[in-house]
Amino acid sequence: MMEILIPAGKVSLPGTATLPGGAAGIVAFVHGSGSSRLSPRNRYVAEVLQAHGIATLLFDLLTPQEDRNCETRFDIDLLTERLLAAIAWLETSKEAKGMEIGCFGASTGAAAALQAAARNPRIAAVVSRGGRPDLAGPQALAAVRAPTLLIVGGRDDGVVDLNRQAHGLLRCEKKLEIVPGATHLFEEPGTLEQAATHAARWFASHFRPAGT
Repeated sequence: MMEILIPAGKVSLPGTATLPGGAAGIVAFVHGSGSSRLSPRNRYVAEVLQAHGIATLLFDLLTPQEDRNCETRFDIDLLTERLLAAIAWLETSKEAKGMEIGCFGASTGAAAALQAAARNPRIAAVVSRGGRPDLAGPQALAAVRAPTLLIVGGRDDGVVDLNRQAHGLLRCEKKLEIVPGATHLFEEPGTLEQAATHAARWFASHFRPAGT
């Protein structure tokens, strides 16, 4: 586990990178509005990915001052630029260089993950959990080439339909996974575990083994 600082324009974003030995890929976590790299749900999912031999990067998308501004929290373009900066760091880091790169987005972070995937062909796979992929916009969704899994709770009223609409606009390999009984934060017993398992399997199946 490494504590790092990611340069992103005029700011530096703190993050934590965990790289299991022999990992074929690394997943950058893109948290939702009002959250951070310390999100207990994302940290749990990261631990599940690590148990499947997948490296992870959890980092803050915003500085503390930026995060106090509600408008900034929902600035998808800014969040996307911050994610692309993190991916640029991964591409040059000696620890992660050469690894496949994936993105795991939650809430508004899912839109940033998809916008980034539309712009950076190095992104090998995307997973959205309880996300708002619709906020990426139709043009970005149609441009995504990375295999994309949308996970949404069956009781996440309204968001299920938004995910179905976004799924219809994607032109890549795609899947919509509805977790029965789950609401937006996957707080119901067993639901977050299901989402994490779906995510781990998706990334594992779309990351090429190292050296191939």
